[in-house]
Amino acid sequence: MTSLLILNGPNLNLLGQRQPHVYGATTLAEIEAICRAKAQAMGLGLDFAQSNSEGALVDAIHAAKGTHDGIILNAGAYTHTSIALMDAISSVELPAIELHLSNVHAREEFRHVSYIARVAVGVICGFGPAGYELAIDAMARHLEARK
Repeated sequence: MTSLLILNGPNLNLLGQRQPHVYGATTLAEIEAICRAKAQAMGLGLDFAQSNSEGALVDAIHAAKGTHDGIILNAGAYTHTSIALMDAISSVELPAIELHLSNVHAREEFRHVSYIARVAVGVICGFGPAGYELAIDAMARHLEARK
């Protein structure tokens, strides 16, 4: 069975409370439930995790090798700062999609820089929680095309 890892970075545990005008009112638990239902309907395995720690995210990416077929990563602010996450994705040689709830290109200039995009097969941003479903669809299609 094809398996995906959806990995969420810092402050995403506060979704629904933190800046709802930017990130919406949907909680991370609600997004996880949506993702699990979508994956089940598509016949995909899914692990869903969140950490505020860069090292824990790197460890989760490393652990994905041999367990998962693709990674969907909402790295939050680490997108713009973490060479370690970029290197981890490169090291495990799994396709990754960079995901953001907000349109980072319509926000502050520093958010226009992404280390993750350099090693991702694609980037989805600005569609709120629906971006997670789009990412699952996109990854499933990408993996099917590679077969």
